[in-house]
Formats: sequence, structure tokens, C-alpha cells
Amino acid sequence: MANLLYNEMLKLVTKKRLVVVGLIMAVLIGTFTYAQYKETERLREKLGTTDWRSSLQQQIVDTQNRLSGSQISDEWKKQLQIRVTQQQYYLDHDINPTEPGAPTFVRGFIENAIQLLLPLMVLVVASDIVSSENSMGTIKLLLTRPVRRWKILMSKYMTLVLAVSIIVLMFGALAYLISGIVFGFTGWSAPVLTGFTVQSGELNTAGVHLVPQWRYLLMEFGLAWFVSLVVGTFSFMFSVLIRSTAAGMGVMLACLIAGTILSNMVSSWETAKYLFVVNLDLTGYLAGSPPPIEGMTLGFSLIVLAIWGAAAFITSFLVFTKRDVY
Repeated sequence: MANLLYNEMLKLVTKKRLVVVGLIMAVLIGTFTYAQYKETERLREKLGTTDWRSSLQQQIVDTQNRLSGSQISDEWKKQLQIRVTQQQYYLDHDINPTEPGAPTFVRGFIENAIQLLLPLMVLVVASDIVSSENSMGTIKLLLTRPVRRWKILMSKYMTLVLAVSIIVLMFGALAYLISGIVFGFTGWSAPVLTGFTVQSGELNTAGVHLVPQWRYLLMEFGLAWFVSLVVGTFSFMFSVLIRSTAAGMGVMLACLIAGTILSNMVSSWETAKYLFVVNLDLTGYLAGSPPPIEGMTLGFSLIVLAIWGAAAFITSFLVFTKRDVY
């Protein structure tokens, strides 16, 4: 198994997929860092101060003005009301939700990237891990070796797990280093509030507690790794089921985009909460964001993702070990 794993990692490194993913991440993170810097400068010029309390108060006023409009849907109005309550809670307890520094940027960036951007980076690596062998005609050569099929596929899956771990670590390291040049590298011990829950459209603060930002980031990256692994497992399954790399990538890309759209449209479709693509935004539970469908919790989403991931894993092995290769 060790030799098989070494061989698969060598293939992955030779293809330079991780290098491509790293370059894409660096460009995107640099772009978002600049955008965040310009937004900070705009607020400073608008308010004439760098005091975070004034900025937060202005955000609350702006949101309340939007709530007074008559053209806002009831669903969006509930989300805005929850946001105002949460911001007011930060203000009342004198805690800056946007503590200056690279760790704060990383925290916000992973919250926005977990549902689409990070899974797409995993998709680049995982989409052809098996199907490429079919395209190049090397799958027959692999299967003629005196090694059982399940061991060959397991070595590929273990390579995928290592690749997902490397991508998540690279994501965090690049985000911290690039944003730190602009915002500074401090802020690891800044207090962050977590434990917000949404019940019947109202924000419940009974379980709210303070954690240092470094611990909050560890929780976020743990959830991001889990989501990336589930998405990678599905990409792995499609790579086994569909011989064409482009077709497998297209199917998985369509699933991810559909999940992003559905998360904003399925509030009245309760059975949609059992779809894995609707449960990808795990970090939203830590931040207290309202779930796509009322009643969804962090534990529920973890279980749904685990079941879907296990089903994809089992399907991959059943098909690979039983299918004839021509």
C-alpha cells in the first residue's frame, strides 16, 4: 500500500495540479485583500474616523433603513433583522467583530469560500484522479499488477485525502501571508463571539460565549476540511463512474453551483435540507447566520454530509471492483 500511495502522490505532483491551485488561490486572495482594503478606506473617508464602533453603528443604521423599504421580501427582511440584532449584540458587549489583522481577514474569507471557492479548488485535483487513467489508457496496466483492485483505488483515495489537506493548509497560509502584508499579522487572541442560534426567525443569544480568534479559526478550518473532503469524495465517485474527465468535472461543477443557488431559494422546501449541496455552509452556524431552511443545525448538516460522503465512497469501490475494463 505504501508503494501504491507513493506512486499516486508522484503522479499528482508531476501533473502540477497543486501548483496551479496555489497560483489561483494567490491571485484570488490578493484580489480580495485589495477589495477589503478599499472598502475599509471608503468607510474611513465616509465616517471620518477609524473607530470600529462608529462604523458598526453606521452599518446598523444602513440596514435599518433598508428594512424600512417596502420592496424587500419577507425572507430577506428576516435575515437583515438577525444581522442587526447580532451587530447590536457586538456593540453592547464592546467587542469588535472586525478586529484589524490578517486572522480576521482569514476568518471572513473562509466563511465566504467554504461553499464554492474551496470546493472548486478541490475539484481541480479530484476530478480526474481515476478517469485520467481511462483517458490515457493506463487503467488496464494498473489492473494487471498483482494487487487487488480495492487497494489500487484506496491508494488513490488516500492521495485525495492528502491533497485536500494540503489545499486547505495552503489556503490558510496564503490568505494569512498575503493579507498580513496589508492588514498586519496580529489579532490571533482577539475575542470572537460564537454560539448564536436562529429559532423561529429570531436570533437566540442564550448560548453565546467568547473564544479567542485562533481557536475560532481552528474550528472553521476543521469544518472547511470536512466539507472539502466530502466534495472531493463526490468528485472521486464521478471520476470512477464517468470515464470522461470533462464530463465528471462538469457534473460536479453543476452540483456546486446548484447548491449555491438552492441555499438562497429553498426556505419553503423542507425536504431540500437532506441534499448535501444545501449543507456545505458549515461555518455559518459558528457565525450565527440563519440556515437555508429553518430547523437545520450544525449537527444535522454534519450527519447529512457524512452519510452522503459515505455513500459516494462505497459506490466508488463497488463500481471500480466490479466493472469490466476494456
